[in-house]
Amino acid sequence: MPESIKISVFGIVGSPLCVASSDGQEIYNRLNTALGANREVALSFHNVTALTSAFLNAAIGQLYGKFSEEKIESLLKVENMEQDDRDLLERVVDNAKLYFKNPQRFNQAIREALEDEDNEA
Repeated sequence: MPESIKISVFGIVGSPLCVASSDGQEIYNRLNTALGANREVALSFHNVTALTSAFLNAAIGQLYGKFSEEKIESLLKVENMEQDDRDLLERVVDNAKLYFKNPQRFNQAIREALEDEDNEA
């Protein structure tokens, strides 16, 4: 197997604040390339002080639309992440798995909920 690589979230984002989905997309692009090449990845959150679900959805959540859960879990290791952030990541991953099992059903439910809100206004 090819040598594993380390990705520093702080190094790519250039800030301890990881809140924008566009920054998460940068992380995703690198993870996508590495996992696509079957490379093990250590994703380091060293020096990161703030994370949002938008960032994590873009960075990691969308991987579940392209790769199997087994592949992601065997190749991607998360390091230096605070417990609160790990809990948030777990929720993001759980939601991504649900979404990518049946995206059409999920999108239909959202459309229906929004229509209900419009009708109440």
